Amino acid sequence: MLLFTAELLGAVDKTFSILLEPLRHIQNKRFGAVIFRRTFPEITREGGMWDEALGIYPLAGGRPNRNDMSYRFPSGAKASFAAMQFEDDKEGWKSAQIPLIEFDQLETSTAGQFFYMFSRNRSTCGVRPYIRATCNPEPGWLADFLDWWIDEDGYANLERSGVLRWMVRLGDDQIAWFDTEYEAQAAHPDIPPKSVTFIPATVYDNQELLRRDPGYIANLKALTLVDRERLLGDAQRGGNWKIKPSAGKVFNRAWFKVVDAVPAGGIVVRRWDFAATAKELNKKDPDYTASCLMLVMNGSYYILDITAEQIDPARIDQTYMNLTLQDAVRFNQEKEKRQYLSRWEQEPGSAGKRESWRLARMVAGMDARGISSQADKLIRAKPLAAQAEAGNVYILAGAWNELFLNHMHGQPELPHDDIMDATDGAFEDLTGAAINVEYGPTIWR
Repeated sequence: MLLFTAELLGAVDKTFSILLEPLRHIQNKRFGAVIFRRTFPEITREGGMWDEALGIYPLAGGRPNRNDMSYRFPSGAKASFAAMQFEDDKEGWKSAQIPLIEFDQLETSTAGQFFYMFSRNRSTCGVRPYIRATCNPEPGWLADFLDWWIDEDGYANLERSGVLRWMVRLGDDQIAWFDTEYEAQAAHPDIPPKSVTFIPATVYDNQELLRRDPGYIANLKALTLVDRERLLGDAQRGGNWKIKPSAGKVFNRAWFKVVDAVPAGGIVVRRWDFAATAKELNKKDPDYTASCLMLVMNGSYYILDITAEQIDPARIDQTYMNLTLQDAVRFNQEKEKRQYLSRWEQEPGSAGKRESWRLARMVAGMDARGISSQADKLIRAKPLAAQAEAGNVYILAGAWNELFLNHMHGQPELPHDDIMDATDGAFEDLTGAAINVEYGPTIWR
């Protein structure tokens, strides 16, 4: 039988239940269980599954072996931890016989990995083979697989919680579902059906976690809208399986407050997203070269200017030099002088380093440099989005306001994301540890 338990981020109970399950059979000397995560660091990191097991299995006589990531019990029964990071890693389990297979955070695994392990779920030890899995809500193959237990609004259908259904897999992309084993066998007598059920849970079910960390709910509420809906969701029905980044959900124009003036002092950065190359200019709709001028002061962030143009490389250089010089003069001449930084995203490899060196030389004497970044764009957007939703991001009144608000509100559905990239980058620059707040105002030398 396949049993899924959906529980929310940080709720230790679901991992705890995964670890307890093998203990049912540790008196059987031929029994073995394998508990999967997508990567080994997820198993071994501080407070992860290995650490949790150290507090449980020795109490039942389990002896840890860090070399092969396993526990051996006095009878000879064994519980192991394993990872399948890449799709082909499943091939390493050929010929394995595993009475109990468990997946922790199954949504991080692929459908191919999961269904392949059905063929390894077999037993000669007397324990009927079965699979257990825990998961967090996330759109994808697993959400589709569990669709019957999920309502149209994305939250769990509590009336169907724990209800057993039967499945017959007819092909890579086709599963037939039945309400009873008899119906499944009658429809497909040559394919043994598998029983499946799903039990939702919420962070509020984990009273021990909330007792130890009463501020944890506040942490979840501080997440971006999409992550908050998935990982906190409804107090009774759990997280939302269908919510995904869409217009108004990554950024919402209502989160940004327009102001007529900004406070004195602080640090200012203009972050560039250089996009145009000769190849890109041949497109019907080439990317924009965009910049965001942002100020941080007393925990608040002020967007002072936004630019976005579809221009050729020669004009990019001129625009970059002109705006950088204007910014430096402006912030040096103000009564309350501000530290001014010029930043851009540095492309990977030696070519990116050479280009950053060239751009820095163009404004020699200023605090200007490229910043490397490999993170996914929507992941990079989350910290700024959380601050914006909390009311800590302001925009200075200007002609560019509607361009900015429409662009941010429309992400990720718009064809371009250059303004968002520049804005997220500016926020990263101002929250980075490399900023020296003792540094004086930047001037053109």
